[in-house]
This record gives sequence, structure tokens and C-alpha cells, in this order.
Amino acid sequence: MKKLSARLVAIAITTLAISGSCALWLMGQESTPVFKSKVDLVVLNFTVTDSKGRYINNLKPTDFKIYEDGIPEKITTFEEGNKPVMQVMDDGTMKPLITAENPATTGGAKPGLDPRSDAFVGTNVFVLFDTSNFMYRGFVYAEDAIADFVRGLDRADSIAVYTFSRNLSRAASLTRDRSDAILGLRKSVAGDDTALYNALLLSLRDAAKVPGRKVVIVFSNGPDNASMVAPDDVRAVAEDEGIPIYVISTNEVNKDSISSGVFRRITSRTGGKAYWAKTWQKQVEAFENIREDLGNSYTVTYYPATNANEGFRKFTIEIANDAGKKYRIRSRPGYRPRTF
Repeated sequence: MKKLSARLVAIAITTLAISGSCALWLMGQESTPVFKSKVDLVVLNFTVTDSKGRYINNLKPTDFKIYEDGIPEKITTFEEGNKPVMQVMDDGTMKPLITAENPATTGGAKPGLDPRSDAFVGTNVFVLFDTSNFMYRGFVYAEDAIADFVRGLDRADSIAVYTFSRNLSRAASLTRDRSDAILGLRKSVAGDDTALYNALLLSLRDAAKVPGRKVVIVFSNGPDNASMVAPDDVRAVAEDEGIPIYVISTNEVNKDSISSGVFRRITSRTGGKAYWAKTWQKQVEAFENIREDLGNSYTVTYYPATNANEGFRKFTIEIANDAGKKYRIRSRPGYRPRTF
């Protein structure tokens, strides 16, 4: 019962912004409600690498075949790294989504319905910084590593800095002003217990409200001793929302096997990665790897074809010219359309 309640809490307080929005139809037979789901727009992020882990760049929409439960999907928009978002035409050609004739909308765009927004340029990065008692010893070095990461982001990217121990603090709201983000970071204070998964769930809820590509980067020592929700419930929310989670743990990978296992699971199932970085140098290196990952990822959107499956829908991404299956694709495995 406790696990079920946690899942209900996780789903109840999470807003689905891009991956799907759902409609409720109440059918009047014997006052029994009938639940249906409707997905307006799916945002799918993924990376392509060769067998040695090198990124494969400059692929086009025609190079990909996207399936949802085996049903072929038509790509609507296409983006590589922080290059301009392109609209994919019926013949496979592309044209800029944002032009002088088709300007970016600011403030009036409806997530999932009108992707012509400057929010679709670059990545919306949410950094979740653990300031609990476990992090006290390396606190200053951790701040420096995060600050270096913020300074090095692409100018098109937006950044939010959240801190947490028992409670979540939104130190800097989503902004393209690097100085504001770093100022919020420097005001963080260490102390108290660790409610990592509570804070991660709230961060995902905020990120889900933002259109376009977004990621959450967790910088933490690992152990959680104060959360009310289970990590796999949080993972399911991120998976459904299409928000990759990256984790940088300052602990040793074998020192806390429970946290390490959870970090591997929530990152792999959302299309992110986990890093174990005890020293400041390793933490800086991990952030550099994440920044490189963001700059070499692909983002496609599509309106799903008719699909009767209201449960978990599985993604399949194929590369047309990869007959030898030499390329590796990393993405979330699928999502569940939200129902009411």
C-alpha cells in the first residue's frame, strides 16, 4: 500500500507538458467513468555513437525511422545539438522553424501544440545540487564544478539551479543569464538530511512545464534518508515526460551499492548517464562529458499515429543507412500516455 501511494503521489503532482496531454470522457452508462488518453506531441531525445563511443553527427531526418509500438511515425521537427530547429516537410526536406516570416513566439506558445517558440532553441538545463550533511566536506569544490559547467554551456541553453537537503530550494529560476544562476548557486547553504527523490520529483515537475528539450542533472553524494517517494516512481515520471536524468555522484561506485544501482537505473531508463566522481577533477570531467552529450544529441518531435495502447508505448529508432548495425542509439525506451 505504501508503494502504491507513492506512485499515486508521483503521478498526481506531475504535469505532462510536451510528451503528452490527456482528455477525459465520462460515459454515462451506470455512472461508470471511461478513461482515455490523447498525446498531442512527443519529444524524443537521443544520441548516436559508433562502437568506440564517438558521436555520429550531421544525420538528417531521412536517415531515421521512428516507430512507436511498431507503428511508423512522421517526424515534425528536427534538431541536432544547438543548431536551429528545423521543420520537416512531407518530402523530407527541411526549413527553419523560426524565420522572419515565422518568428518565435514568446509567452503565447502552447506546449504540445505550437512549437514555434524560442524555448525550443537550445536545452533547458535543471541542475539539482545536494546540499545535505553528506556533502559538507566537499561543498565548496562542488560549487566550483557546477559554476564552471554553467559558464561553459552553449549561449542558447537556459539554466536553473536548485538545491536540496530535506527541502527543495529554487536558488535560480530558469534563465540564460549565467551570472544570475551562479549567484543563486553561491547562496546555497549546507546542512540537514537528504530527500533526494522528493527534490528530483519536484524538479521534474518544474521541467515538465517548459516546452522544448530539457534535462535534469543531479549532483549528489547518493544516500537518501528523508524522501517520501520511491526512486522508481520518480524514474517513471521522468521516463513518461521525456526528461533525461544525468547523475554525478561524489561517492565511490562500490561504497553504496543501493544508491549506485538506483542511479544506473534512473539514468539509463531516461536516456541519461551516471558518473561517479569523488574528486573535483573527476566532477569537472563529468560535467564536460554531459555538456558534450547535450551538444551532440538529436531531438525530434512527432504527432503519434493512431495507437490503441493506453499503457507503455515502446520506441524503436532505426538508422536507414546502418545495415551493419554499427551505430549505438541511447534514448528512453518509451512512455505511458497520461490518463485521468
